Amino acid sequence: MASWFDAATEYAATWLEYQVRHSDLPGLQFAIGMGGRDIVEGAFGKPALSAKDELTSRHLLRVASHSKTFTAAGILKLVDAGRLRLDDPSSAHIAGLHPEIGQATIRQLLTHSGGTTRDGLDAGQWQIRRPFLNEPELRSALAAPPVVPANTRFKYSNHGYGLLGLIIAKITGESYGSWMQREIVQAAGLSRTYVDAPFDEQAPLARGASHRLIGQGRHEIDTSIPTNALAAATGFASTAGDLVRFFRQLSPEAENGWLSIAARREMTRRHWLVPDMSVERHYGLGTMHGNTSGWAWFGHSGVFPGCLSHTAVVPEADVAVSAIVNGVETQPALLVDGVLAILRAIREGGSASPATASWRGRWWTPWAAFDFVPLENKVLVLAPAQANPLIDCLELGEVSETSARIVRAGGFANFGEYARLIKDTSGKPKELWLGGTKLLSENDISREIGERFAKGA
Repeated sequence: MASWFDAATEYAATWLEYQVRHSDLPGLQFAIGMGGRDIVEGAFGKPALSAKDELTSRHLLRVASHSKTFTAAGILKLVDAGRLRLDDPSSAHIAGLHPEIGQATIRQLLTHSGGTTRDGLDAGQWQIRRPFLNEPELRSALAAPPVVPANTRFKYSNHGYGLLGLIIAKITGESYGSWMQREIVQAAGLSRTYVDAPFDEQAPLARGASHRLIGQGRHEIDTSIPTNALAAATGFASTAGDLVRFFRQLSPEAENGWLSIAARREMTRRHWLVPDMSVERHYGLGTMHGNTSGWAWFGHSGVFPGCLSHTAVVPEADVAVSAIVNGVETQPALLVDGVLAILRAIREGGSASPATASWRGRWWTPWAAFDFVPLENKVLVLAPAQANPLIDCLELGEVSETSARIVRAGGFANFGEYARLIKDTSGKPKELWLGGTKLLSENDISREIGERFAKGA
């Protein structure tokens, strides 16, 4: 494994752990992969608010709309086998649809351009006020007119993916869940991924958590509820590691014997621009697309009651990142963006040299923490509390083991001044000066604050 990747994943894990503490997240599970090598997996926090054990990389979490990517892969596998075509109208396989919905093609359903409703007239399943739709309820909803004409814009639709699940069941003659578990999940070599509840008793499922309500704490959320006829849109439970394994296999350059290269190219190219967003997003066949720190990625996000998730694959760098949280205050997409920014910076800057390595660590003032990340010829000074720790970061150059110069800094910072690393008699760093500001370890800054402010100093 490349040395830059080791250094990058080591710091990324440190940063993610800080984000859990800083945001008071119940728990976070992550995975980072590069090429065909092993995946770095980890977890922080608890699998439930009431749990006494620790969240692990083996706990299952609900990954919600990641299910759409699995469903799209199932459809493309049937296309590879010649059992359907992407331009088939949905009415060619399912009866009883509204005529306009029946004219929507499988391709349009996959790209959310079929015009179907997002969640119908009562989306209470997302607030745990009602069960997810069963098949008769879904079919009844699909007999109503579409919201907008097909092929006119991107319009996200869980009902559209529910219809794709019905199509898979009709063509295969099996339930959606049993066929997908065998032909997609097992074919991809995933051992910690399940289509929908009930889940294997040997695979512990993490519970979710609500927002911190005003004047109250969080509430624990049971995530084991079945998603019924909407499993194709939102039913899956998985791990961050399995999501990285699966999404890497969708890259056209990946080794994959269960889905053709042509199918993967069609899945992972950009079909529609997602309108009216502050950041540019596109959608493929069951895949989201964006750009982070100059890297184009494909992947997906998921939102389930009490659990949020995001996965991104960067073909240019051959890396993939996934993050799942069992809380709702922090968006995993921001965490994945932060990890990608870390990976790119360390990939471009190289791993630490003997001169820069001694600067590695987290140092504190009474007001904030700073992470010193050594590269080959410089040291980055990052703010781990930020969603992207690379934004407006300082850089130290002219680095020796105990001295460096601030060569990049904002106009209000200490550009051109020096940083000093002070060591004790054993050679262990005990304090760090950044310009005229003294930084201490977390234990030492905690002791100083307690002593000074307890006395009203």
